[in-house]
Amino acid sequence: QVRLVESGGGLVQAGGSLRLSCTISGKLLSHTIWGWFRQTPDLGNNREFVAAVTPTGSTNYADSAKGRFTIARDNAENALYLQMSSLNPEDTAVYYCNAEVQVYKGAYYPAGTWGRGTQVTVSS
Repeated sequence: QVRLVESGGGLVQAGGSLRLSCTISGKLLSHTIWGWFRQTPDLGNNREFVAAVTPTGSTNYADSAKGRFTIARDNAENALYLQMSSLNPEDTAVYYCNAEVQVYKGAYYPAGTWGRGTQVTVSS
């Protein structure tokens, strides 16, 4: 059983920065792709891809995150991070980590367990 716990969200002004963390426990998942997704009310129950990192450290970002967000993982500590800078109100969402991300035709999809997420609110 995988357990994911996100933290680091909060309220920040536009242009500010936040660093999200995710601790992963339970089943060994050091060989899978880890990623961040986010959910806003207009998405309903859907969560949009933000960033992903492979076991060897290769990264991929949504266009909205490129140049502003940096994803990193620590396999030894089973931890995932998302450094976010130059935040804008459109980044307001609940952010979730996922430890079993699947890739299909170049797109990233979450799989497996979700944590409770962490709320990021960016004020204008």
